[in-house]
Amino acid sequence: MHEPSSDVGLRTRKRVATRNAIERAAISLMLEHGYDKVTVDMICEASMVSQRTFFNYFGSKEGVIIGGPHEPTAEQIDAFVSTEGPGIVADLLELIVAAQLEQEPDLALLPSRRVVLQRHPQLMEAEMAKMGALEDRYIQIVLSRFRNQHRPGTPAQLEQEARMVVALASGVMRYLMHAWFAGSGEQAPTHLVRDAVDVLSRFTQNELALGED
Repeated sequence: MHEPSSDVGLRTRKRVATRNAIERAAISLMLEHGYDKVTVDMICEASMVSQRTFFNYFGSKEGVIIGGPHEPTAEQIDAFVSTEGPGIVADLLELIVAAQLEQEPDLALLPSRRVVLQRHPQLMEAEMAKMGALEDRYIQIVLSRFRNQHRPGTPAQLEQEARMVVALASGVMRYLMHAWFAGSGEQAPTHLVRDAVDVLSRFTQNELALGED
C-alpha cells in the first residue's frame, strides 16, 4: 500500500527544514567562533536536534560545510544521456544546477559558507577535492552521452572532448555564481542558467561569424 503523496511531501519538507536549520546554526557559530572552536554539541544545541539526527544528515562537522555540491540523481543522468542533438554544454549546465536544487538548499547561506571556507584553508582544500571528484564523475556522464550518440572519435579523443565540455560548464558555473552574488542572490538560479546559455550561444555565433569573414 502506497503512502499518500501529502505524507511523503510533508516528510520531505521536514527533512529539508531540519537540514537547513542545522546548516544555518553551524555556519552562524563558525562565523562567530571559528570552525575549530565549534563542536557538534554546540551545533545540535543551536539547531535543537539530537546528535543522532545531526550525524544522519551530515556525518561530520566538516560535512556541514563540505556538504555540496551534490551528484545528480539516476533519473537526471538518464535524461541527460538520452538527449539527442547539439547543445551539450547547456544541457550539462542544466543538469548541474538541477542536481543542486534537488536538495532544496538554503541559497541564502552560500555567501556565509564561502566566508567560512575562505577563513579555513583545510576546508577549502577539502572543498576543492570534492569538486575535483565531482568533475571526474561528470566527465564519465558526458562520455556516456557520447557513446549513446555513437559520437565519432577514438576513446582518447572522446575523453578529451568530454573534459573540455566539463571544463566549459565549470567555467560558466563560476560565471553564474559571480552573477548570483553580484545580484545579492535575488535572481532565480534557473533564470541565471538561461541567461548564461544565451550569452554562450551569442558568443559562439559571433565567433563563427568572424571566422566566415
